[in-house]
Amino acid sequence: MTASAFTLLFAMGLALATGLRVWLATRQIRHVEMHRGQVPDDFSATVSLAAHQRAADYTVGKMRLARWHLLMDTVLLLSLTLGGGVQVLHELWASQWPAGGLAHGVGLIASVGVIGWLVGLPFSWFRTFSLEARFGFNRMTQRLFWSDTVRQAALAAVLGLPILAGLLWVIDAAGQHWWLYAWACWMALNLGMMVIWPTFIAPLFNRFDPLADGETKGRVEALLTRCGFRSNGLFVMDGSRRSAHGNAYFTGLGAAKRIVFFDTLLDKLGPTEIEAVLAHELGHFRHHHVVKRLVVLGGAFLGFFALLAWLAGQPWFFHGLGVSAQDTPTALVLFAEVLPVLLFPLAPLLSLWSRRHEFQADHYAATHANPGDLISALLKLYRDNASTLTPDPIYSSVNDSHPPAAQRVAQLRRWQEAGA
Repeated sequence: MTASAFTLLFAMGLALATGLRVWLATRQIRHVEMHRGQVPDDFSATVSLAAHQRAADYTVGKMRLARWHLLMDTVLLLSLTLGGGVQVLHELWASQWPAGGLAHGVGLIASVGVIGWLVGLPFSWFRTFSLEARFGFNRMTQRLFWSDTVRQAALAAVLGLPILAGLLWVIDAAGQHWWLYAWACWMALNLGMMVIWPTFIAPLFNRFDPLADGETKGRVEALLTRCGFRSNGLFVMDGSRRSAHGNAYFTGLGAAKRIVFFDTLLDKLGPTEIEAVLAHELGHFRHHHVVKRLVVLGGAFLGFFALLAWLAGQPWFFHGLGVSAQDTPTALVLFAEVLPVLLFPLAPLLSLWSRRHEFQADHYAATHANPGDLISALLKLYRDNASTLTPDPIYSSVNDSHPPAAQRVAQLRRWQEAGA
């Protein structure tokens, strides 16, 4: 392949992916606005028209912001590649350290990451203090926002730079099969972070208190016993410091597994509803969804690293993306920039797979807790989190990791009638 042919192929792929994303977001906006005036029949008894319209307006606001963010990311990608941005950064760092060396590679990759972070920062600020605040979700102060920002940047520097330097050292020292060693390091890092993050990093940003004794804790512990699940503790996170949204999640791996409830979730749901929500999360564990995703992700990235190793030896890959230099760190930067374009066609399959996992977890919850309680909890969460009940079907099939509310609740009701 020639450089000019690859340039044309990349530009066409980027234009197609960006155009489809904008089209999907526009479809979502139109569909939600079209159904704003009436609550779906299945929800009319539990969701008020005012709550439905608030969810519609919130969804439209998120979609409009997402379109602008997408367009800015596209401009940034073109500026870094065909616009010569990576080449300029390459030359800037090459004036300080030998091109392709460890220091040069760390500087180049880190600077591209910083630029992307700075471009995204205004969108994060606007989302927090305009969109989220307008709908009553934001509880974060300016001081806390910038404190979080500084801590995130410091964490990225303290942890990210040594990890990046270590990865580049492995690539340089491993010889012809460096991509295999780099993949092994990437997998070890991901598994390690699943142990380190909940214990050492997450507490830097939030407070985690043990779940207090009471009916909720009793029901949760009884459910864990019935399901044969062992964890490193039940914790309540002070999510209300930053947002009114409620959630619950598993985190960690092996002995470091822990169950975390947002304090906002405990304020909104009753003990039996909390039990049902946790049963859903246990369904993911029982069906080995996390392990399956790790295996698939690991296999995919093994292929990506192999592809990167091949592209690193192809001059047309560099020249076609606006870079005259040819070294592995630069190839890593360019590949990371191009990868989202390559992955976009897989989005519907990944979403379908994720939605299947959600149905499996719901079925597990329906057999180990009261499905009516899970329905009640979901309806409260849809309402309180302003989640639209009327997503566009095509948009949802491509982008949503969870089934639409109507499908999910209808299936739970069928299981409830059939006794799960």
